[in-house]
Amino acid sequence: MESFYCKTKIIAGAGAVSALEEFKAKRVLVVTDPFFYQNGMAEQVAHKTKATHYEIFHQVKPDPSVELAACGTARVKEFSPDLMVALGGGSAMDCAKAMRFFSGLDIPLAAIPTTSGSGSEVTDFAILTHNGVKNPLVDARLRPELAVLDSDFLKELPASLVADGGFDAISHALEALVAKNAGAVTNALATDAFCTVFARLPASYAGDQQARLAVHKAATMAGMAFTQAGLGMCHALSHALGGMFHIPHGRLNAILLPAVIGCNAYTCGDRYAVLARTAGLGGSADTIGVRNLKNGLIRLRRQLGMPETLAQAGVAPRKLRGSMDKIVEAALADPCCQTNPAKVEAFMVRRCLEEVVGRG
Repeated sequence: MESFYCKTKIIAGAGAVSALEEFKAKRVLVVTDPFFYQNGMAEQVAHKTKATHYEIFHQVKPDPSVELAACGTARVKEFSPDLMVALGGGSAMDCAKAMRFFSGLDIPLAAIPTTSGSGSEVTDFAILTHNGVKNPLVDARLRPELAVLDSDFLKELPASLVADGGFDAISHALEALVAKNAGAVTNALATDAFCTVFARLPASYAGDQQARLAVHKAATMAGMAFTQAGLGMCHALSHALGGMFHIPHGRLNAILLPAVIGCNAYTCGDRYAVLARTAGLGGSADTIGVRNLKNGLIRLRRQLGMPETLAQAGVAPRKLRGSMDKIVEAALADPCCQTNPAKVEAFMVRRCLEEVVGRG
């Protein structure tokens, strides 16, 4: 038996932020980071709601901590808004989702992603960091009521964020496609999202605005897919490494994904091969399709100027190997492993790490 449910209303295109007026809110809390607060964008969004009272919680940092979410939750309870708006990348959306969840208040949440990758605007996930470990919070009540995919917010997006976000979306789509809870609807969303991002990410990286909107919408589709199908070992490892070394999540996924495909291929190589052929990478035999998929991702990674190893991303090999046991333990404890197509064991995690450690 399969089921699929998405309560989030999605509005996409230039000027989509005007949809915030539909809530007819009187008191609005905008959750964002210092950048969007200082450049005035958060205040502009608040004005778009037509609310008579608004506040801006602008303390969000990359990899938001449990302590930050607790601070924000206290602010939610004190201000008691009738609408919350998350503005920013995955960190801002995750923080806002956690703040609303822990407040216990019944407040609608609108998410405005300004990067194209996390899919947090349509998912049941929020990632909080505690003691150097990223902890996924998973609950259907985390899912926003509205996702605003406004292309106007993408015009000044730095190329590095386009690359990082794009590979995050690619990893979401690929892992959802082979996850244990995958079904017909999630497969369709994941396949379309992967093919779109894989084909159009270079143009988006170069500044093509039409390509950026296409990738933006595809990232949301990938989010819809993985929130129900699940993820896998790539994300489990990325969470473990990101919490410890604070490397951007999408960048870690770009480094790890080819190695993870190699580890999982004995279980789901046929599905990887079908995806390779659908994405135009060819492969008459499944083994060739898997190889082409890995090589295609490696070529794309190079085309976007992304690091190929953890050493190139700034992690000293000696430090990584000294922390190997903690990383493996954190990855195995991550709930993303539960939906990986193959049972994740310590030797698999170590094998992936050894493949991507690089030279210092």
